[in-house]
Amino acid sequence: MKIKKNDTIKVITGKDKGRKARVLRVFPPKNKILLENLNLAIKHVRSKREGAKGQKVQIPMPIDISNVMLVCPKCGQGTRASYRILANGEKQRECKKCHELI
Repeated sequence: MKIKKNDTIKVITGKDKGRKARVLRVFPPKNKILLENLNLAIKHVRSKREGAKGQKVQIPMPIDISNVMLVCPKCGQGTRASYRILANGEKQRECKKCHELI
């Protein structure tokens, strides 16, 4: 999985198409990610105390990783990521458009 926590991504399909967000959490077995303030669903919450009212709360739901694209921090464009092996043997992500390390 080439998208990691705190990456900036761009949604390429769905109701939030074209919007950018930060990744809050990654779920590799399910191929899903949780985004900040995107893909919101309404959850009805029961009141905690007697006499208080219940409420509707918007919570972010996971989105499939195939529906998002990584945004390069150097060039600012949505891009695919590849890997480059550095001289010390470390594997680092690389932008396919500007060839800078991410």
